[in-house]
Amino acid sequence: MAYTTIDNPEEYFQCKLYTGNGSNNHAQTFGKDTAMQPNMVWIKSTSDAENHHIFDSVRGANKRLIANDNGAEFDDASNLQSFDSDGFTLGTADGINKNTSSFVAWCWKESATAGFDIVTYSGTGSAKTEAHSLSAVPHAFWCRERDNGGDGWAVYHKNNTSAPATDFLPLHDTEATRDSDTRFNDTAPTSSVFTVASDTSTNNNGSAYVAHLWTGKQGFSRFESYLGIEDADGAYIHLGFRPAWLLIKVASSDGKNWHIYDNKRLGYNVDNNMSRANLNSADQTDDDVDLLANGFKIRRNTSALCDSGETIVYWAIAEAPFVNSNGVPANAR
Repeated sequence: MAYTTIDNPEEYFQCKLYTGNGSNNHAQTFGKDTAMQPNMVWIKSTSDAENHHIFDSVRGANKRLIANDNGAEFDDASNLQSFDSDGFTLGTADGINKNTSSFVAWCWKESATAGFDIVTYSGTGSAKTEAHSLSAVPHAFWCRERDNGGDGWAVYHKNNTSAPATDFLPLHDTEATRDSDTRFNDTAPTSSVFTVASDTSTNNNGSAYVAHLWTGKQGFSRFESYLGIEDADGAYIHLGFRPAWLLIKVASSDGKNWHIYDNKRLGYNVDNNMSRANLNSADQTDDDVDLLANGFKIRRNTSALCDSGETIVYWAIAEAPFVNSNGVPANAR
């Protein structure tokens, strides 16, 4: 039985906590047994009200997009300086390196093996396909206009509805799933392409775009959904791995924030701090979830995670597979 093809998830995803110093060329190394050069770095202050900053190597280190708004890409020398062989180097911008502030960085390596791809393209205003390099059908992705911001982030998730290509979620907002044929042209992605239509969030004529795409890999990542159970002793979600990172969103009703958890803030059950991807607020310290050896468990009765009957989508990336390719099981936390 093949449990996983990725025994060491740190080759493809790492989470880094650090303290800003306000100085240029502030290098951050992962300090793990496994070196990883990231291709996407998502940074958020955990202590201060600062935006969510997303950088990737395809657009270039200095070019920042904000997850929690629909503003244009910002190119500035004070942003991220470089993607390094075992980490990244910061500029002086407060949002990523404010002196004495605390930060978290979520970092991905682009790889078909791990199911993550970054695509840039030019908008035409007419429905078209864009090639990707996953060599598998994308399970989740988002598109973003870089020049003007347009309508902000358009998110596809395969479990959003029964016909996910007809709908989208806005990453920068609390809105529920919205029906639209102008985002993804009501066309499901394939193992080689995804389709964009005419909306400014996905395909405005003459604009530049970026898309970040994921597909699930056994023992490493899952992009699925669960039904809410309105109870502090909430749903258990089996992943087949111990999660390092979770992004969770109620898809079926308005007014629910995007929640992010990871294995470093604070890094032990019952304390797993939360950031809201659609807000610039500092970390929330309620005890929402337990991160387990083979999944996660909802432990607080909050409408963003467990309203009865709600469809709740998630992104999950592994810290360790539940059982590696040699049959060795993961430890609990």
